[in-house]
Formats: sequence, C-alpha cells, structure tokens
Amino acid sequence: MTHWGVATSPNLLFIMSDDHAAHAISAYGSLINSTPNLDRIAEIGMRFDSCFCTNSICTPSRAAVLTGTYNHVNRVTTLDTPMDNDLLTFPKLFQQAGYQTALIGKWHLGHGPRHDPTGFDFWRVLPGQGHYHNPVMLQSRTDGAPGYDVVERGGYVTDLITDDSLQWLDGIDRSRPWLLMTHHKAPHRTWEPSREHFTLYDDVDIPEPATMFDDHATRAAVVQAMEMRLVDLDPIVDLKAPVPAGLSHEEEIRWRYQRYIKDYLRTIASIDDNVGRMLDYLDETGQADNTIVVYTSDQGFFLGDHGWFDKRLMYEESLRMPFVMRDPNRIQAGSVQDAMVLNVDFAPTFCELAGIEIPVEMQGTSFAPLLEGQTPPDWQASMYYRYWMHRDRAHNVPAHYGVRTSSHKLICYYNDPLDQQGANGPIDPVEWELYDLEADPMEITNVYGHAGYATVQSELEAELARLQHQLGDTPAR
Repeated sequence: MTHWGVATSPNLLFIMSDDHAAHAISAYGSLINSTPNLDRIAEIGMRFDSCFCTNSICTPSRAAVLTGTYNHVNRVTTLDTPMDNDLLTFPKLFQQAGYQTALIGKWHLGHGPRHDPTGFDFWRVLPGQGHYHNPVMLQSRTDGAPGYDVVERGGYVTDLITDDSLQWLDGIDRSRPWLLMTHHKAPHRTWEPSREHFTLYDDVDIPEPATMFDDHATRAAVVQAMEMRLVDLDPIVDLKAPVPAGLSHEEEIRWRYQRYIKDYLRTIASIDDNVGRMLDYLDETGQADNTIVVYTSDQGFFLGDHGWFDKRLMYEESLRMPFVMRDPNRIQAGSVQDAMVLNVDFAPTFCELAGIEIPVEMQGTSFAPLLEGQTPPDWQASMYYRYWMHRDRAHNVPAHYGVRTSSHKLICYYNDPLDQQGANGPIDPVEWELYDLEADPMEITNVYGHAGYATVQSELEAELARLQHQLGDTPAR
C-alpha cells in the first residue's frame, strides 16, 4: 500500500449509516452492543451527546445534511419528495474548491436527470433502498454524460460499499484533498446480516429496554393508534420465522424483541468491521493526521423502546443522532460535547473546516468552535422539529412539529396532511404533548395541561412560534 503525502487542506471522510441509534453504540454507553471501531473515532476525537435531526425520516434528513437547510426550504419533506439536484450542497462547494469528491452507498434522494447525485466526481449508489445481498448499484457515467451505468456483482452490501470506497481512494490524485461520503444501507429494515455475523448473539439474550411495555396511557390518541409496535413486525419478512405457538402476549413481545434486535445488531457488526477497515487504511497510508472522520446516522431508531421499532417521532430515541468526529488538528482526544447540534449544522461546519465560505442560504450554524471546547455565548439552546408524513402508509404516524430545549419538549400533533406527497388523510383533531426531560428522561408521562407546568408550557409555545418565524416555516392550523 502506497504511503500518501499530506494535502494542504484537510480531507473529509463522512460515514453515515441508516437508522443507527446512538444507544446501539458502545461509545454512548450502550447496554446492548459493542462497537470497538466506532469507539476508536470517539476515543481520539469527540462524542456529541446532543446531536438531533430536524425530521426523523431518511430522505428529508439526508437533504438537510447536504443543503444545511430545513425541509420546508429544500422541499424534501417526505419519502416521496425527491431532492432537486440543482440545490446548493456542501459537496458542490467542496468540488468547486478543488476537492476530489465521491459518494458511495445509499443516496435515497431520487433518480433521474433532476435527482441523480451532483457535486461528485464519482458516485456509485443503491437504487432506492437497495438490497443487503448481491445489490445492484447505479454509477456515474465514465464518459461524463448524464445518466448512469448499472453495476451488478455478488457480495454483502456493507462490504461492497467499503470496497468501492477504498478503491476510489486508491485511484485519486494524492496531491489534492478529497471528500468521500461512504453511506451504508445498514441497519435499515429488514436487517439481513452477513454470513460472518449470521449466528452472532445466538447464545445470549439481549437486555430489554426499560420502557418496552410502556402502556402509552398519557400519549396523544394519534400516537396510540400508530402501527410501529413490535407486534406490527412481519414475522416472516422482518423476523425470519413464524411466531411460536402457545406464547402469551408478553412472551410473544419478548420473542419478537430478541428476533428483531439480534439481526439489527448483526448488521451493525458489519458496519463496525468496515469502519475499522477504513480507519486502518488512513493509518497505513499516512493520511490519518490530515483527515477529518465523521460517523453518524440519518436519524435515531426505536430499539423496542416504548414497545416500538422505526423512527419518525420526536421522542429521544428517534430524535437523537449519533455523531462522533475526529480531527487531530482541533479536537482533544476523548472529548465529549453536550451543546446542541443539528443535522442542518453539518454542511456549514464542514465548509468552515475546509476553509470554504459558508453560503448565506444555509440555515444551519457551524459548530467548529465546539470542536475546540469553545461554546459561543449565543449558541442555540432550543431546536425545531417537523415531521410531515401524516398517517404514512407504513406506520400511520401523525404529522407534528415541536421544540426541544435542554430540559423540556413540546410536541404539537397538528394532524393534517397539508397536500404533502406521502401524507394521507383524514385530518385529525390537534393534540399536544409536553415532557419534562429532567424529571422524566424516558418520556413516559405527558404533562401538557398540568397546572404545575403552565408557565413552562406557555414559554415553550412562544419559543415554538419564535423558531417557526425565524426559520420561515408556516404553522399549521
């Protein structure tokens, strides 16, 4: 393996998975998983404990990451609204600044002349969600013409995405900086492990979440009506086995949880192995000291928490994104940052770290000062969230928006499809939830309307309105 020289500007390796919850990473204190290679990034870099998405669903979150704008601005509000590739994105800015750029893995923002990846010298992506085994991939034309070539070969998707990433790195100009976005399909449903990890955890019981039998008694009616409970998992497609006969309801939930969580963790084991391959490559080629490495996921995920799987909601397990980052020139090893950062902040941060001027169009804020342990006095203390896919056909999740601070969370289920693609009727009555994150960190008890929280409730309602006005979003009814 050839030892590389060091480019003047930092390289950026941006690894993103799909639906990887922070509480399934051992660097975050996971009770159910060990991820030694992901932990390597945190050990010599920084772990962000308050990183959140602004819309917990794949396509909108990815658009927010690329553009640094909220979904009402970039118009990628649901899974059925592909991103226009004429939007300004940070890879385009990197490319214009002389970086070599590539995207390999999951795209999930649409295909065709208006939606294929742009801003990349090379891209090879999964069509739609793609497959775990023997995946077909679409690749940018070698002659530079619009459209794509179809690439087919055997193997496991996480291994192949890593193989392609390392192959691209081996072939680029060693005197110029690079941006590589390695985006994994895993651990997205339907959680199909590789041959190497197929029997991992066969001989153990994974600990259950404390809230697995949450009765949802105080939650909004539209939340209680959702279809993303463990009992909603398809036994054959999702769990790969029929439900054993004779189980009580509680026994069946426990059986379903073990089937689900083991395959979920098995797919993460492949990610961890392959992140290790990429970190080793940087070490062996002499690039580690000049390469910023980021690992994140497009949102969180329910791992049996509250009896659910999937994401979409503003509760903590879905809202929180894992985000670990190493930058030997700025970050002290083993740092932990609790200041609030959002997925719309990634793009301006990456631009600043590369010495690229941050466009005024980006709504996010660079958190580069946080990397050196400096929190600006006016740093954001609240965040705005909006999920648009009212009563989506997959899980019947209601449309909602809300505000989160360090201590409380207010959610408004405005329950209106608003003619959004991917949203459905009927229009339901508006409902509210309020959670005290200090007294009730697991968000069990909705205290909206409780007399003791009248002042907090009023303040949060005002803050929600302020953020909507500041960001230019239009409240529902």
